[in-house]
Amino acid sequence: MAIDRRTVLGAGLAAAVTAVIAGRAFSAPKESFAVQFSDAEWRKRLSPAAYAILRQDGTERAFTSPLNKEHRAGTFLCAGCDLPLFPSTTKFESGTGWPSFWRPLPRAVAVSTDYKIGVPRSAVHCTRCGGHLGHVFDDGPPPTGKRYCMNGVALKFAPKAA
Repeated sequence: MAIDRRTVLGAGLAAAVTAVIAGRAFSAPKESFAVQFSDAEWRKRLSPAAYAILRQDGTERAFTSPLNKEHRAGTFLCAGCDLPLFPSTTKFESGTGWPSFWRPLPRAVAVSTDYKIGVPRSAVHCTRCGGHLGHVFDDGPPPTGKRYCMNGVALKFAPKAA
């Protein structure tokens, strides 16, 4: 059997489709969170952009968040429920176009597997409201080696009181 480009591309496409279907078929049931609202209430509470990210697992365009330039001392909170997520001391410039952190606050975020692009990724969500925040990767700086790549619209910044 000859292996040509069409065979390789077909096999790759089949593998991607299988991964997406498997991810949906075997995804965990929806969790119950301390902060819960109906879809209509979330739409009232959030801007259209925040709703698309937090409730529909969207991604904002790179380099569009004002939080990329936020360097004051303080805490980054969930835009859906105000849960403190990341201390400003863990923020770093990743060059990716999204606010990035090397460690969240204890019990602030949870990670699940996401197959939306056909390959597994580690999606990050708020433990209080379940809002989608972004993804975590293993290419961050010491001491954790993690890069929590967050959508800026999913976050709020609270400066440290003087």
